[in-house]
Amino acid sequence: MSDPAAAELQTPPRSGGGPAPFRVFAATAAVGAALIALPWVMGAFGDAWIRALCFVTLYLMLALGLNIVVGFAGLLDLGYIAFYAVGAYTYALLASPHLTEHFPALAQAYPHGLHVPIWVTLPIGASIAAVFGILLGAPVLKLRGDYLAIVTLGFGEIIRIFINNLNAPLNFTNGPSGITLIDPVRILNLDLAHPGTVLGLRPSSLVLYYYLLVAMALLAILVCVRLQDSRLGRAWMAIREDEIAARAMGINVRNVKLLAFSLGATFGGIAGGLFAAFQGFVSPESFSLMESIVVLSMIVLGGLGHVPGVVLGAVMLAMLPEALRHTAVPLQLAIFGRVLIDAEVLRLLLYGMAMVGVMLYRPRGLWPAPEHGVRGLFGGSRAARPAAAEAVSRHG
Repeated sequence: MSDPAAAELQTPPRSGGGPAPFRVFAATAAVGAALIALPWVMGAFGDAWIRALCFVTLYLMLALGLNIVVGFAGLLDLGYIAFYAVGAYTYALLASPHLTEHFPALAQAYPHGLHVPIWVTLPIGASIAAVFGILLGAPVLKLRGDYLAIVTLGFGEIIRIFINNLNAPLNFTNGPSGITLIDPVRILNLDLAHPGTVLGLRPSSLVLYYYLLVAMALLAILVCVRLQDSRLGRAWMAIREDEIAARAMGINVRNVKLLAFSLGATFGGIAGGLFAAFQGFVSPESFSLMESIVVLSMIVLGGLGHVPGVVLGAVMLAMLPEALRHTAVPLQLAIFGRVLIDAEVLRLLLYGMAMVGVMLYRPRGLWPAPEHGVRGLFGGSRAARPAAAEAVSRHG
C-alpha cells in the first residue's frame, strides 16, 4: 500500500491558474503604456528625439530580418542593406511622380502620376525583395564563412552601384540625385504628413509615424518569436549547428537556406518601404556598406539568434548617434575647452570598442539566449546558441 504523503510529494506541480498570467498581462500593459507615452515624453526635448525613435523601429526591423539569416540559419550576410534599398526604391517609384515624368506612356495612362497606396506598395516591395533574396541565396548555397561574406558584400555593392547609375539611358532611379516627392502614408482619410486633429488631439506627423512604425516593429517581433520555435526555425538552427547532421536527418538544406534568405529579405523590403514613406526622399547614399555593418553589429552586440537580445542591440546602437549628437560636443567643450573628436568619428570609435569588448567578455552578446532547459523570455526552453564570434566565423 503506497504512502499518501510520498505520493503527494512525487506529484508534479500543476501549471496554470497561478499568478503568472496576471504578471504577463501586467508587464504587457506596462510596456504598451510606456510605448504610447514615449514620444510625448521625448518630444519635450525636441522633435529630433522622436525622429530618432522612428529610426530605432526601422533599424529594429532590419536587425530582426538579418537575425533570421545570421542568427537562426548561421549564414553570414554583409549585403543585407540591398534588400532595404529594393523596398525603398519600389515604394518611391510606385508612390511618386518620378516615372510619369520620365516615361510619356505612363504619363498618358496616369496623368496625375502614380500614387499607389502604401498597403499595396509594401507587399509589392516585400515580394520583390524576397525574390532578390532568392537570387542571392541560390548561387551561394555551398559557400561558407569568408567566401559567403565576400559574395554577399559584393551583392550589396552591386545593388547600390546599379541604383546609383540607373539614370541613363532610361531614368529609373534618378541616379545620385535620388527620388523626391514621395507620397506619405495615408490611412483612410488620415494623412500622416498633415494629420490635423486626431481623437481630439493634435499630434505631430512624427508622433503618428512613430505609432505606425512601432506597430510594424511589434508585428515583426511577433513573427520572429513564432518562427524561432516553429519547425522551420528549428531546421535553421540545426543547419547552423551542423549542416551535415541536418542533411542526414532529412532536412532539405537547400530549400531551408533559401527560405532564410527570402524571409530575411522580406523584412528588409518592408523596412525600406516604410523608410521611403517616412523620409519622402531616397538616394543611394542611404544604402552603403556601413549600414549593413551597423545592422550586423546590432545583432552581434545584443545576442545572435535571440530576439530580445536583438531588440536590445538595435535600440542601443540606433539611439547612440542621437545621444552623441547632443552630448559629445558639449562634454568635450566643458572638459577640454575644444572639440577633439567629431561626433560621427566618436560613434564609429564606440562601435569598434563595443564590438571588441563584446567579443572579449560577452562573446554570446549582452543578452544571449538561455541554455538548454532554461525558460526563455517568451516561454518554452531554448536551445543553447554558439558564441557570437564562433557562429559568424564557423557557421557562415
